Amino acid sequence: QVQLVESGGGLVQAGGSLGLSCAASGSIFNINAMNWYRQVPGKQRELVATITSGGSTNYADSVKGRFTISRDNAKNTVYLRMNSLKPEDTAVYYCNAFLAVLTTKNIYSSYWGRGTQVTVSS
Repeated sequence: QVQLVESGGGLVQAGGSLGLSCAASGSIFNINAMNWYRQVPGKQRELVATITSGGSTNYADSVKGRFTISRDNAKNTVYLRMNSLKPEDTAVYYCNAFLAVLTTKNIYSSYWGRGTQVTVSS
């Protein structure tokens, strides 16, 4: 019913920039928070950035000042602009949305994309 599809990952040198996007589609009634997480093998998935439907944002300390999250509510799309990338930013980046579908408008659930690989070379 609902799909989240990430795009924009790839390989970049340290100090470079990348932009990620994630489009949500399907029988969506409303999207509350949209988030970006990342995960490296053997470690827990960590929250990178959050944006509410009103545009309030929050970031992990490790990315503050370098990453910017934004969203287009009309397109059900969230973006992550990543600048000054470091090798330790290498991970699979996942999009996450807390949303309600048309059939159960008052029930919000968490949905995930399949992830996109970001690799930062030193």
